[in-house]
Amino acid sequence: MALADKGASKNGMSQLHHLRPKEPAMPRVLIWDLPTRIFHWLLTIGFVISAAISVTADEDSPLFSAHMILGIVLGVMVLLRIVWGFVGTRHARFASFLFSPVSLMKYAFGALSGLEPRSIGHNAGSSYAIFAMLGLVLATAVTGLMISNGNEAGEKLHEIASYSLMAVVAAHIVGVVWYSLRHKENITLSMITGRKEASANNAIPTSRPIVGIVFLLLVGFLTIRLFQNYDRTTGTTTFPGLGITIPLGESEGSEGGGDDDD
Repeated sequence: MALADKGASKNGMSQLHHLRPKEPAMPRVLIWDLPTRIFHWLLTIGFVISAAISVTADEDSPLFSAHMILGIVLGVMVLLRIVWGFVGTRHARFASFLFSPVSLMKYAFGALSGLEPRSIGHNAGSSYAIFAMLGLVLATAVTGLMISNGNEAGEKLHEIASYSLMAVVAAHIVGVVWYSLRHKENITLSMITGRKEASANNAIPTSRPIVGIVFLLLVGFLTIRLFQNYDRTTGTTTFPGLGITIPLGESEGSEGGGDDDD
């Protein structure tokens, strides 16, 4: 009888456990503003296209001027993102993801052991990756301009910056995949919708749509004008609004002159 009572008690507890209501899932609240999301995807697209051109096209190819123009655009985008890092919304500000080296080490240990906590904004790993990518994109753009102006040292520096950027991007992608699988959370989707499961006190009040649209129009205008201002005979383009002439490589005129001398 005692065994029967224990069995009945266990069954009863099991039934009560199954009948106990599940904890409600946290709501999906707004975390990433529109300017941050637009920057993220434009940077991704621009980087992929620029990298593909640099790998597949020769420096004498007409496509290579597109590679250099995209580099200029990406550099300007990064400068604007740096500004947004100081005046943007809560999770877009640099102050929200400044982590010490000790925090980075703890995050790395937690990630490898599967014990790292879930993050609402940027975690220590992604924070360092973002700072590295912003710096390396700027370095790549600047050294690319150095090459166009005949600076021989710029070529080696450009190569170092470019390959370093590719390495950081690859590490960032691996981290995103690992985090998504570990926490069963599609953080790539959150960078599209701007929303993540989080408590209401983590939400931002607005996605700043007007700033996002202005940023998109500004980048689009800059890109179009740089391509429109490109002169194949001189191998230069003009920065809109400033009137600055930017060399993009060896001009057709100089190539033709060299042939005549032969």
